Amino acid sequence: MSRAVEESNRAMLRARDAMDRAYAQPLDIPALARIAHVSEAHFIRTFRATFGETPHRYLQRRRVERAMYLLARTGEPVTEICHLVGFGSLGTFSRTFHGIVGESPSAYRRRKAAPADVPSCFTKAWMRPSSTAGKPATAAKPATEGKKPAAAVSAPAPAAAP
Repeated sequence: MSRAVEESNRAMLRARDAMDRAYAQPLDIPALARIAHVSEAHFIRTFRATFGETPHRYLQRRRVERAMYLLARTGEPVTEICHLVGFGSLGTFSRTFHGIVGESPSAYRRRKAAPADVPSCFTKAWMRPSSTAGKPATAAKPATEGKKPAAAVSAPAPAAAP
């Protein structure tokens, strides 16, 4: 990896860390671009190339991740959690939450209310939202697809008798 790419990655990590620390605040692209020492447009392009999603989408996922934790662990009303994690309206929060998690915040809370007999290390992995929620899973292609199996390779035919 070249030095320029490493420096760019470090700059994007600094900006992402700032977003993680202040996820409840409004997204401020100019301030994040200053942290990364790049222009606003270059920041958005580079962030997407580095992390696979735009800064706005990353921040939404981060907020929903925190909301999932609060919904599962506290008795705070959904409206209060909506504002605690940085959403301006309950409608936007609910729509974004459903789009990422695949169910409403209230349904998520009801489902998580019953404790599961699962080790916490597995729960942490399951609690992390995925940007592919609600999309159909694609099956992995078998390793032999498009190749002849070894058994299908035939030996040369015997020579015909004269």
